[in-house]
Amino acid sequence: MLDNTNSGDDLGYLQKLFLVLLSLFLVISLFFFRSGFKANAMLDELAKNSLQPDIALSNGKPTVFEFYADWCEACKEMAPDMLKAERLNSSKIDIVLLNVDNSRWFDLIEKYDVNGIPQLTFFDDKGEFQGFSLGVRKYNELNEIFLALINNSELPSFTKFSNSSNLIYTINSKELNNNNKIRSEGPRYHS
Repeated sequence: MLDNTNSGDDLGYLQKLFLVLLSLFLVISLFFFRSGFKANAMLDELAKNSLQPDIALSNGKPTVFEFYADWCEACKEMAPDMLKAERLNSSKIDIVLLNVDNSRWFDLIEKYDVNGIPQLTFFDDKGEFQGFSLGVRKYNELNEIFLALINNSELPSFTKFSNSSNLIYTINSKELNNNNKIRSEGPRYHS
C-alpha cells in the first residue's frame, strides 16, 4: 500500500506556493491596471475640460494644444503633471487636448506638423503660434512653459521655435498653397 501522507503534504505545499504566486501576480496586475485606469481618467478629464481650438485661440488667454492618444503610454505618464499644472493655471491659460486618432483634428495635426506624441503646441494670448515641445514634460517644465506663456516671455530652451524654423515655413507654405498635397507621415510613424 502507498503512503499518501507525504504526497498529500507535498501537494498542499505546492498548492500553497501556487496560491501565493497567483496572489502576488494579481496584486501586481491590479496595481498596473489601476495606474493605467487612473492615467486614462486624467486624460479623459483634461479632454472633457478642454475648449474647442478656435474658441481657446480667440479668448485672450495663452493656449496649449496637447496632441495625444488614449493608447500613448508617454501621454498617460504626463497626464498627472499636466492636470496639476492645468489646475494651478486654469484661470490664466487654456489647455486643449486633441486626440490624434480623431479624424476631426487631422487638419490641425497636419498644420502643426505633429509627427510624435505627446506634442504640446504653444500660442500666446492673441492666438499666435509660439513654439512646441515633443515628448513627456514633467510638472516643473510644464509650469515653466505656462508661466512663460502667461507672462508673454521667452519660452524655455527645451521648447522648439525660431523665426526660421521649418515648422513656420511648413505652416506658411501650406496656407499660401492650399493645393499642396505634401502630407507628413503622422504621429504614429517615426523615422
